[in-house]
Amino acid sequence: MKKNEELQKDVQDAIKWEPLLNAAEIGVTAKDGIVTLTGIVDNFAKKLEAEDAAKKVDGVKAVVEKIVVNFDHTDKTSDNEIANGALNALKWNWGGTSDNVKIKVENGWITLDGEVQWNFQKIATKKAVSSIIGVKGVINNIIIKSETHDEIEKKDVVSGIARIWSLNKQDIRVSVSTNIVTLTGKVRSLFQKDEAERIAWNAPGVLFVENNLAVEYDD
Repeated sequence: MKKNEELQKDVQDAIKWEPLLNAAEIGVTAKDGIVTLTGIVDNFAKKLEAEDAAKKVDGVKAVVEKIVVNFDHTDKTSDNEIANGALNALKWNWGGTSDNVKIKVENGWITLDGEVQWNFQKIATKKAVSSIIGVKGVINNIIIKSETHDEIEKKDVVSGIARIWSLNKQDIRVSVSTNIVTLTGKVRSLFQKDEAERIAWNAPGVLFVENNLAVEYDD
């Protein structure tokens, strides 16, 4: 396992490397693989970017995200303006989810409800509304309801994971029960854990992914 100071510096460097974040005041602490992010940013997209950057660092087992989104008082956006922006964003969202998703906005927070066929649509929907000016956070309650009811082919999930260069040498084991995929084994970073789950969700018919991968950094 990396020393706390080493992991802290690696995460700090990863955050500074992102163009969107190089001027942001984000604090990083690390203890036993758990990284805590603090600070203030001026939009929700930066908050997500900082979390994603931290997850990609080898040795990060978990991220505690305490970053606050704080807008200049002169740039305050009303909930109605945010709602209109979210509707427009979904209208042009390539994931094709606008007809199946309902939006609620309260005090700058967007809540997404509804059903989609694929997990990538759920992720794309959140991403589409996250960059709207005035958004403080997004609660994604969208559920996956696949039109494919065939049992999942285990070999498809295994092959999908093996094709990803960052995962093909990791100790990832796949088991399938009807429409549920379970992942066990070990990876080196939280990013790899999330990436393996993302790939598993891409298999037709998946309704749930149980991600039991452990993050272990042995160097």
